[in-house]
Amino acid sequence: MPAPTGVLHPLLLRLLPPQLSERCRVVRDGQPANSGGVLYWMCTAVRAHENPALDAAILLAHELQRPLLVYHALSEQYQFASDRHHMFILQGAQDVQLQLRRRQIPYAFHLERPGHREDWLRQLADAAAVVVTEDMPTDPAAAFLRGLASRTSTPIVAVDTACVCPMPVAGRAWDRAFQFREAVSKHHRERLKQPWQEVDERPSAWEPAFAGFKPLDLEHAALPDLIGECHIDHSVGPVVDTPGGTTAGLTRWQAFRDQALRQYAARRNNPLVNGVSRMSAYLHYGMVSPLQVARDCAGLRHDGAEKFLDELLIWRELAWCFYRFRSEHDSWDALPGWARQTLLAHARDRRPAIYSWERLAAGETDDPLWNAAQKSLRIHGELHNNVRMTWGKALLQWTQDPRDALKLIIDLNNRYALDGRDPSSFGGILWCLGQFDRPFTPEQPVLGTVRPRPLEEHARRLDVAAWSRRTSVTRANPVPRVAIIGAGLSGAAAARTLADHALPVTVFDKSRGAGGRMASRRLEDYRFDHGAVCFHARHPAFRHIVRSWLDEGIAAVWPGAGMRVTAEGTWSEQPPGGGRRFTGMPGMTAIARHLLQDIALHTQQQITRLERTATGWMLHTDASAAVGPFDYLILALPAPQAAELLQQRHPAAAEQLRQLPWAVIRTVMAGFQEPLPGLHWSLAEAEGPILGRIVRNQTRPHSGGATGESLVLHSTPEWGRTHAELDAESTVTALLAEFGRLARLDLPRPEVTSAHRWKYAQPQALLTTTGAQHGGAVAVAELHRESIGLCGDWVAAERAGCCGVETAWLSGLNAAGRVLRGLRREVRVQQGLFAAADGE
Repeated sequence: MPAPTGVLHPLLLRLLPPQLSERCRVVRDGQPANSGGVLYWMCTAVRAHENPALDAAILLAHELQRPLLVYHALSEQYQFASDRHHMFILQGAQDVQLQLRRRQIPYAFHLERPGHREDWLRQLADAAAVVVTEDMPTDPAAAFLRGLASRTSTPIVAVDTACVCPMPVAGRAWDRAFQFREAVSKHHRERLKQPWQEVDERPSAWEPAFAGFKPLDLEHAALPDLIGECHIDHSVGPVVDTPGGTTAGLTRWQAFRDQALRQYAARRNNPLVNGVSRMSAYLHYGMVSPLQVARDCAGLRHDGAEKFLDELLIWRELAWCFYRFRSEHDSWDALPGWARQTLLAHARDRRPAIYSWERLAAGETDDPLWNAAQKSLRIHGELHNNVRMTWGKALLQWTQDPRDALKLIIDLNNRYALDGRDPSSFGGILWCLGQFDRPFTPEQPVLGTVRPRPLEEHARRLDVAAWSRRTSVTRANPVPRVAIIGAGLSGAAAARTLADHALPVTVFDKSRGAGGRMASRRLEDYRFDHGAVCFHARHPAFRHIVRSWLDEGIAAVWPGAGMRVTAEGTWSEQPPGGGRRFTGMPGMTAIARHLLQDIALHTQQQITRLERTATGWMLHTDASAAVGPFDYLILALPAPQAAELLQQRHPAAAEQLRQLPWAVIRTVMAGFQEPLPGLHWSLAEAEGPILGRIVRNQTRPHSGGATGESLVLHSTPEWGRTHAELDAESTVTALLAEFGRLARLDLPRPEVTSAHRWKYAQPQALLTTTGAQHGGAVAVAELHRESIGLCGDWVAAERAGCCGVETAWLSGLNAAGRVLRGLRREVRVQQGLFAAADGE
């Protein structure tokens, strides 16, 4: 790729007026092709007015006499892609589509999802005369732009749409705010006096004739359904009181400007009052023009406007320029050298506590202020800036290494905050570790000379209990009551996700405890995991949570050797094709119990009938009692059991679920006083007609040095089906005899034995919710209309190759995501715009 020269072809330079040309940075130089249109690739300036990139594209199209296309796409592949970010972006896209239609500017939107994963951007860029886009210095937008520049030869120009003093005019990075203020204040004053001159030309529409190119019309699109199709993180729900789009953003800004800006200087550090604008998400995605916001403030003469303008122009643009002219923004090397040095010098200082990612993400530390801050992030998608500084610094004392602390700050902020990944957001969270700051003496434990900001000191100037009450509740109105039938892993994952968003959840299960087929049983002194015995972690989201379970001690790596045995008794070592093998601690049920802690769980209650009433769903139990009402149901059951409950009201859907085939497996548990001789492996897969899997349970990490043999034998599905009604004693005899034959052992008499029939042990096919297989899409759509969700290891995983445990967990997240995407915010008109925007 040719090195950027800083200029476009000379002809193009003369076509742009100074207010636009000063904002341009050439990403790929070259002369426009003699064919094709001007492509405006919209990413981070999702607005139709006061948009320098849009104006530059319109002018180029007009002067070159080429057609124009605004192309806007949303990928599944950006880091921390979730329902939260997707919903906000898609709402903004709906708004900008309408605005551009009114301006008669062509707009095409592409949503990446199954069946729609074509690289239209590459094809459009190759066919275009020139590509115009925004100049966003941080990933993922910066990475996407680098990727496009490496794949096309078409000239690309990036336009600063975010700073009053354009980054090319500023020309360099500064480490301190006072230096930046001195360097750019004159540029700010000059540009604030000039109203934005919007381009009025109406270029013709470029309509590339690519086979299969069919933009998505968002005007009447059902966004929750579209988002549900995307392979993204469904466990982070949308923010109900912060809808995306220019209209919503301007409404919030105007309310703040008129009702609260005057008091900004005095009230901005108190999260208990409506003292801040809450505009960062709209500025990050460019749905509201910072140029307009700055002019609005410059026209006011009071302390609040002056202070707000300083934050907007100096601290915000300081970060934008820093990350434009410094390549690092999300790594350890982004920090100043003195900060890295002092933090590493104190890396071995004693920490008061070390928390897992899961506990931190849920806000479950021993500090109430930090917990309240984290819940604001997780539930509301935002964090008051003054608290965010204290929140970020605290992570240094709860991680083993300052580099781990930086990763955690970035992860938690960018995963949950709607303004995450913005340059000013990066600037704020890296300030916690010394960015844009100076050393402070005397040195402190852990922090070294990084500025201290103790939680206890911050708590003395804030009513922590009052703020915690505010951040710990959902802003949805009304708040749905959710019932989950089934306390296996999928039901537990769904319940945990909803509870973490502050929704009331009640879980019912007919068994004595949680776990479903991740079951454990104790017989005298022997412990058996007689259902799912282990799991792998292939999906990135599942790997992430498993690492936290390992830190919490509720899961462990099971390092024992795996074997394969043929029907003739030939043994061979089985390669670990699925990667590391994990197991629950002390048993597989520990994981479901962990997820369901602090959630209302009613065991030994079998739900026998569903009744729809005027107030919601009533659940009838085997004790002839009725519980409810509930607004939403999630059936975390095997498909045949779900079908039984759906039969009366949804017979067609029930019949479709019955078509899913299931394996019946007979399981035998046998405890021997001494380990069986000659066995040096943990788990074996058998190829014969009787046994399917052999587990030496005492080799698991939780065995605690057990000296006996805890043997678990699983039949093949074929044998289980044909011997489904065989009595327990005969089942034990048959499976032990087959194991003795394969292992060439004369088995001693076991001390304890038991047999179990798994009637719905394994799904033999998956329900697909986006295709026609087994009519899954039809069944699920019908149930969703009545607020019923399905989950389990039989509901299609997002990616092929997931194990049953992993699929169950993912499907639970997806079912919870369906509820979260349906949340809404109903606000009484008499509350006023500003109060409504702030969720008061």
